[in-house]
Amino acid sequence: MKKEAMDVDGADTDVDGESLGNCLSSFIDNGSIESHRYYLARRTALEMLRDRGFAVPNSEIEVSLQEFRDKHGQKPEIDNLRISSLHKDDPSNKVLVLFCGPHIVKVNVIRAIATQIVNRDSLSRLILVVQNKITSQALKAVGLFSFKVEIFQITDLLVNITKHECKPKHQVLTDEEKQSLLKKYNLDEKQLPRMLQKDAIARYFGLEKGQVLKVIYTGELTQLHTSYRCVW
Repeated sequence: MKKEAMDVDGADTDVDGESLGNCLSSFIDNGSIESHRYYLARRTALEMLRDRGFAVPNSEIEVSLQEFRDKHGQKPEIDNLRISSLHKDDPSNKVLVLFCGPHIVKVNVIRAIATQIVNRDSLSRLILVVQNKITSQALKAVGLFSFKVEIFQITDLLVNITKHECKPKHQVLTDEEKQSLLKKYNLDEKQLPRMLQKDAIARYFGLEKGQVLKVIYTGELTQLHTSYRCVW
């Protein structure tokens, strides 16, 4: 049996000097944790907007970690991470995603955000990505905005939960599809299985109460199975 050795470049080699590929150290991320977290959270936010029907170029989603760091550095400026997008089917539906720093989100932070938003009347939804707790006074200030505000912890966005292999596929029904479903099975929406509005999947899709999700299960045990859940 040939023994393995490591050359000065970090590649594994056998005793005859044949390369066996890179060693594990080559897979270690030498960049900052901060930039990696922002990269992952921003990518998931982009995927989330795309899955909600907003116009998000694939080129933005497919940016690599190195490309992200080349653009934003190891300590990204949060103002440069913002995302603005229009809905593909309704250009009047505009969303803005803003990232907050690592400190506690106080009312002065919310006020500062309010002053940053240009053309506030044209905005339909604001998504805040925070890294710390948000005070009760700040939450009250958020409630004064004329548009809907969603708040995500950055840790909620480090992984796209809809991509997990154990998660079934979720499809949001339109109002017409919902009414067709209820009519087909002679049901009232209250008779459908429920999903809380604070459920991670409901939050990912930004669902309102009364909306219905089609849930498609696949697997060796379940085979192809479909169910529906109404958000409450």
